[in-house]
Amino acid sequence: MEIENVLLKLAKDSIKSEFDETTYLDTSLKKQFPILNELCATFVTINLDNKLRGCVGSLVAHRTLFDDIIHNAKAAAFNDLRFNRLSYEEFQNIEIEISILTPPEELVYTDLDDLKQKLIPNKHGVILELGGKRATFLPHVWEQLPTFEAFISQLCKKAGLDPTNLPGYPKIQTYEAQKIKKP
Repeated sequence: MEIENVLLKLAKDSIKSEFDETTYLDTSLKKQFPILNELCATFVTINLDNKLRGCVGSLVAHRTLFDDIIHNAKAAAFNDLRFNRLSYEEFQNIEIEISILTPPEELVYTDLDDLKQKLIPNKHGVILELGGKRATFLPHVWEQLPTFEAFISQLCKKAGLDPTNLPGYPKIQTYEAQKIKKP
């Protein structure tokens, strides 16, 4: 079995275990696939009928890949505050995507034009932080918000900031993500 399939199965089984206590999370996979023991930051995205149904993740690696997938899959299914808990009926039809993140790096910029030149759509995930407020968009969000202006505006709104009246330039960090999903 390829590691991508192992990760997707682990995410799905971790959600299923909330509905069926006999569902087994195979810890022997950690011996078979040593990468599962490495510290990794991941996001788990759940889609239902091609619409977002939950997305939760870690921006900084602080758990093993094995544990981060389990934690974030359950959190995306049952603790994403934008949605009700996933039902068993919905579970039958979900699609899961996993994003494995590189460590975030601060992006130094002088003004918004400079930032626009430095951000690379579809490659950079962005963490925006200002005045104690923070939000992130994964790299694939550029597909829905393909212009710099739309991307940054929506990211500001997600952070609870008014994009037309910022009290200064936000701190920006970027990361990349390896996206895993069933074809």
